Amino acid sequence: MNGQLRANIRPGLEVEIVLKQDQRTGKRTRGIVKDILTNSAQHPHGIKVRLTDGQVGRVQEIITP
Repeated sequence: MNGQLRANIRPGLEVEIVLKQDQRTGKRTRGIVKDILTNSAQHPHGIKVRLTDGQVGRVQEIITP
């Protein structure tokens, strides 16, 4: 699922994000959403979130069970 719409993302979801330092390579990190940091309804590069382990990045994909 698309990570560009804030309505699709909520705490507790498993997502793949791109960390700031990995934006050039596109390397993804998987984790569970703790906080949503982007206030706008959508963002072209993905909604910014904080994972439960403290890492911050933009959602590229929502993992559906």
